[in-house]
Amino acid sequence: MTSLSSVLRRITGRIVKVRHYCAQTGPTLAILASLAIFPLSGCTSLAIGAGATAGVAALQERGFGGAVSDTTITAEIWQKFLSEDENLFRQIEIEVLEGEVLLAGRVENTGDELKAVELTWQVGGVNRVINEVEVGTGPSLMDSASDLLITTRIKTALMFDTDIYAINYSIETIDGTVHIMGIAQNEHERDLVVAHARGTSYVRRVVSHVRMKDDPERQRT
Repeated sequence: MTSLSSVLRRITGRIVKVRHYCAQTGPTLAILASLAIFPLSGCTSLAIGAGATAGVAALQERGFGGAVSDTTITAEIWQKFLSEDENLFRQIEIEVLEGEVLLAGRVENTGDELKAVELTWQVGGVNRVINEVEVGTGPSLMDSASDLLITTRIKTALMFDTDIYAINYSIETIDGTVHIMGIAQNEHERDLVVAHARGTSYVRRVVSHVRMKDDPERQRT
């Protein structure tokens, strides 16, 4: 039986997870959680219909078709994790961009780490797996709350920076390590995104998986 500490929600065409601290730490962090799990493009409105979601996806560099494909890949990976071991679902975060999958989190043993990578590769449309999963004890309640706050602050900073096309970026924070995925218009924009992350309080490390808009590798995916 799936633990109450894991809640699966579909928001603006994508699947995200809200960990147990949202339910256990009261309304303040629950509100922060709601903000953090909204895509950067969704921050302007909390009531986004299907039509608006499609419009947002169309504006992204990956386009509407790419966004739908990535969402499908995400859903299939979650399903495989849940079918195999719900701990994989609870402990690992997933971001997908143009078939490139980022796995980030902390699992109890190497076997779980390898299984997560193996299951991810079984999903059609996956062309690369970035394994940022670590083996060790999971984050504490306070660590998780801090990660949530970091993610929210970075997303907000990107959204209000007029030199950044924030819709093209996603942020995951695990134990103070910020993972950035996205497509940058140019090196200046990429550097600004990384700088915002590094300048955020309580960030220990920033890992950039950002691609350039004109990266030849994007044409091969």
